[in-house]
Amino acid sequence: MAPKYTSLIFLFLLLNSFFPYSFGGGHDYHDALRKSILFFEGQRSGKLPPDQRIKWRRDSALHDGASAGVDLTGGYYDAGDNVKFVFPMAFTTTLLSWSIIDFKRNIGNELGNAVKAVKWGTDFLLKATAKEGVIYVQVGDAFSDHSCWERPEDMDTLRTVYKIDENHPGSDVAGEIAAALAAASIVFRSLDASYSNLLLDRAVKVFDFANRHRGAYSSSLHSAVCPFYCDFDGYQDELLWGAAWLHKATRRRQYREYIVKNEVILRAGDTINEFGWDNKHAGINVLISKEVLMGKAPDLKSFQVNADAFICSILPGISHPQVQYSPGGLIVKPGVCNMQHVTSLSFILLTYSNYLSHANHVVPCGSMTATPALLKHIAKRQVDYILGDNPQRMSYMVGYGPHYPLRIHHRGSSVPSVAAHSARIGCKEGSRYFFSPNPNPNRLIGAVVGGPNLTDSFPDARPFFQESEPTTYVNAPLVGLLAYFSAHPN
Repeated sequence: MAPKYTSLIFLFLLLNSFFPYSFGGGHDYHDALRKSILFFEGQRSGKLPPDQRIKWRRDSALHDGASAGVDLTGGYYDAGDNVKFVFPMAFTTTLLSWSIIDFKRNIGNELGNAVKAVKWGTDFLLKATAKEGVIYVQVGDAFSDHSCWERPEDMDTLRTVYKIDENHPGSDVAGEIAAALAAASIVFRSLDASYSNLLLDRAVKVFDFANRHRGAYSSSLHSAVCPFYCDFDGYQDELLWGAAWLHKATRRRQYREYIVKNEVILRAGDTINEFGWDNKHAGINVLISKEVLMGKAPDLKSFQVNADAFICSILPGISHPQVQYSPGGLIVKPGVCNMQHVTSLSFILLTYSNYLSHANHVVPCGSMTATPALLKHIAKRQVDYILGDNPQRMSYMVGYGPHYPLRIHHRGSSVPSVAAHSARIGCKEGSRYFFSPNPNPNRLIGAVVGGPNLTDSFPDARPFFQESEPTTYVNAPLVGLLAYFSAHPN
């Protein structure tokens, strides 16, 4: 038997030992897709539209930006609190856009809702970048917010506005905003040409700002953004990320030349076993590799080499020490909110597998060979784990399946709604709901929580925020995954 096929058989046997939980019967991926998109409506800030579907939410934070003389209403709350952190919001918007770009044909009748989710983010990003030479990167004092447990409709914590400018740079957050606007411009190109052009023009300006005034926003605004969304991995990856999306959106040679010129300087090959709001290296390499695999960019071959190395670094059995698999088969990485790694890494696996398939390419990993089918299998097993194929037999998406988290770490979900309790519930009054053993009164349908730990155990309790808090950047890549598997369930 040929060595390549021997290694494949061995790897499939290995995968069966890593992913032992599959209860049969399959999953309703389209239902999960619908709910994963609906979740974003529960995270909306600002004036809610008439077609708002999560009815227990109301208008909130209608004066955001007023203290700085600007309109910063709208956008998304990042997680279970009431702060608008623009760094993860922009990454969420980029990944939602990428999900639509690559899996548009699979989204079906949820495409309109997915596009609305992107636009809710981009409308805010346009506001945050409307003033020449200034970018607003956060609304709300996180320490003030986290000292209270109150629904966003009652919010009376400090809504401090934080900005970057040429004297206080933030190439990381600005680079991510540029990526988000450029990616979204592709989404809207065939839907609303004028809006698409607006997004792309702004992306160009924001990227130029990020590149000319280099520095990390967590250095300029350390006391405000750390330890919440510190840029631990530097701003260099966001510059390459922004350039990669601008090249994809514009096809302008200047961005290709920027990528080639800055590949080494901006460390494209660093920490390749990571992908998320803080570290874009794997995403950069996979995104650029599509052209290489299509034979259109041989001068960018090194990015494909990096992408292949990333794939090998997360395969079960040969993965990097920082990537582990739980006994139930879940990808586990150190840090808060493990599901962000599960969905982002799985999205990259699936996306790259499609690029490989179209090019009839495989990934050599030492004595093993990773085929596109294998990468899809690993990604699908992660999605199935989230939806209930796990030791707890529990879906980690609220509202999906018969058994799911009931006490998620989320202020709006856990405090009685305005409809149920019209009187204001103050900062400390909400504490009794935080510590209550009762289920949350308002179901945040589609929310995917931080998830279980390395032993597959999960405490369904609000105080365990690492496990029980949902975030927008967990759901954004999951949209693409669920879209694909709703069309290709087997």
